[in-house]
Amino acid sequence: MKPALHVSPLEARTRFRIQVKHAVAIGPGKADVLQGIAETGSIAEAGRRLGMSYQRVWSLVQAMNRDFVEPLVAKQRGGSHGGGAELTPLGQRVLALYREVEERAQAAVEAPLAELVPLIRHQLEGDADMPQQPVVG
Repeated sequence: MKPALHVSPLEARTRFRIQVKHAVAIGPGKADVLQGIAETGSIAEAGRRLGMSYQRVWSLVQAMNRDFVEPLVAKQRGGSHGGGAELTPLGQRVLALYREVEERAQAAVEAPLAELVPLIRHQLEGDADMPQQPVVG
């Protein structure tokens, strides 16, 4: 397992991905998909909230279900009671653990980031849309 911290100087926050071999088992996008499904009970609605197509969300769900020891999302096809999706107990645990990793990583890098970010040039020549000073935290 190869954990990696990715810090965007313009966002000044951590992006944490758990990578096994060459595939990302879980990262911020997949965690957001799990969160969306947990909150809405729907793959389609999670996709709408995230600005993703149903097919993209479903492919991420399939990848996570394949990459973990048990499925993270259980899907129910439509019918008289409608379809839906929910996190399995393992899915709930993985999401909670990932959010804890994010929170702890952010806390660990907050002080050095506060020093580092002001040293980075944020506005490129001719790009007036980029912020001068990002907010840290």
